[in-house]
Amino acid sequence: MKTISIMEEAYERLMHLKDDKTKSFSEVIVKYYPARRRLSDVLEELGECTDLAESISRVSREMRKTKMRIRF
Repeated sequence: MKTISIMEEAYERLMHLKDDKTKSFSEVIVKYYPARRRLSDVLEELGECTDLAESISRVSREMRKTKMRIRF
């Protein structure tokens, strides 16, 4: 457990994201800010969606060439 301080605006936004009052702020944060995943893991899950998988792979290669990075 960690104690953090947040602005009132951030607190209100988190409150609005809670599905019910029994959910913790930690559960809300984990739900809306999942862990980063490797592209290869995502492509493996896509499986039979070869057109989409190929498009994602092509864009990923192009991003690496231009050194453009997007954080998820």
